[in-house]
Amino acid sequence: MRNKRALVTGSAGFIGSHLVELLQSQAAKVTAFVHYNSRNDLGYLTKLPRRGEIEIIFGDVCDFSVMRECMKGKDIVFHLASLISVPYSYTHPQEVLKTNLGGTMACLIAAKEAAVQRFIQVSSSEVYGSALYVPIDEKHPKQPQSIYAGSKIAADAMAMSFWYSYQFPVTICRPFNTYGPRQSDRAVISNIIAQALRSDVIQLGAVDTRRDFTFVTDTAAGMIKMAQSDATLGQELNLGTGKDVKIREIVDAVGRILGKTLAIKADSERLRPATSEVNRLQSCNSKMKDLTGWAPEVSLEDGLLQTVEWIRQNNPFDQPGSYKV
Repeated sequence: MRNKRALVTGSAGFIGSHLVELLQSQAAKVTAFVHYNSRNDLGYLTKLPRRGEIEIIFGDVCDFSVMRECMKGKDIVFHLASLISVPYSYTHPQEVLKTNLGGTMACLIAAKEAAVQRFIQVSSSEVYGSALYVPIDEKHPKQPQSIYAGSKIAADAMAMSFWYSYQFPVTICRPFNTYGPRQSDRAVISNIIAQALRSDVIQLGAVDTRRDFTFVTDTAAGMIKMAQSDATLGQELNLGTGKDVKIREIVDAVGRILGKTLAIKADSERLRPATSEVNRLQSCNSKMKDLTGWAPEVSLEDGLLQTVEWIRQNNPFDQPGSYKV
């Protein structure tokens, strides 16, 4: 990645900031696109050790004129910007579709005009819905069980259409339930840890659903591997560990780390509508391994330890027991 000019949309967020940090460690020249806000808030980019070397551009990914300027002279685009909350998508479907599909289209058209060499479209395992079989490979049917999932399916389809229509160098990156330091407490692992540091009772919704939790540095490394390999062009690729666990098992694991017994209290407000709940996600990552040599390096135990320590040191969450959409 040395001297590669990389644009990262959604750069101020959880995965985006880790990706920026890893790109910098590999000597890439990074431009970070940040959603405009009146506070000039750079999110998690603020505390990166080499923050001063990052070019920052504020704007909205749906604004084609802005994205056209951002794309000029770039070698690689990592498109992470999206509205990611499933519960939020139930009540704000039009906004979610506008950002996730409209923003992706603006980025694709602008990137094509700028002759960008690689475009990594970051998807989500939510597009698969509840597993019809496990492990889930890239041929698994897409099931839009939430507005969010539907918006990502549409965005991914448009990205692939640029590959088929123009041979534009697109790769679909499909992470499975990324977790780790800097994640907000609307995500289940961060929320469990934040609650556990203050209480012995953890309020949760569905606890027997299963997820393939992948540590954030492994996810970021996988994205870069995709950008480095021509074998990934025009491909949809899963990024996951290949193992899944129940949410209640995460509660038990966090309890062991903290040396305490945690009880679970059911909170109906946190439940998805029955037909929208995704009961199981477990990745098949063999295609990604075969094409790029990537493999996850951080075990769930080590990842949880790192996440617990970061939350303990930073104390970033207010009222973690309250439900956040």
